[in-house]
Amino acid sequence: MTQQLSAGDHAPDFTLTDAFGNSVSLSEFRGEKVVVYFYPAAATPGCTTQACDFRDNLSSLAAAGYRVLGVSPDAPEKLRAFSEDEHLTFPLLSDEDHTVAEAWGAWGEKKNYGKTYEGLIRSTVVLDEDGQVALAQYNVKATGHVAKLRRDLGVS
Repeated sequence: MTQQLSAGDHAPDFTLTDAFGNSVSLSEFRGEKVVVYFYPAAATPGCTTQACDFRDNLSSLAAAGYRVLGVSPDAPEKLRAFSEDEHLTFPLLSDEDHTVAEAWGAWGEKKNYGKTYEGLIRSTVVLDEDGQVALAQYNVKATGHVAKLRRDLGVS
């Protein structure tokens, strides 16, 4: 399993392709607080719930100074359809080879119905304006996670 990030760590930089074919680099967000959340697969029930929760809470997160980036191993084309179908207004980034997920500790051993396999671990990492980890949460639940995150961040 890859090393998970902890508060105080410097977040590894990345450049990924978004749902519309644009390159997005984490360094573009220096000077802003950023919520980077990793989810296993676009358009699945849990991931849709989580993405829609972020969408529905985006204004309160933005008012508190947070930007949101979603990262999954899906291809940009699948992310585009997901973004359009669910009216998502924040960037969804494609990490098809899961290099970023590995570097951020969001890729590793999972167990489901008695089977063990390697996969994406539903995770959320919050960065401060300098790109340092302020909060790292791994193995989060899709349902209710955004509400808990807002409480943890003191966002009303």
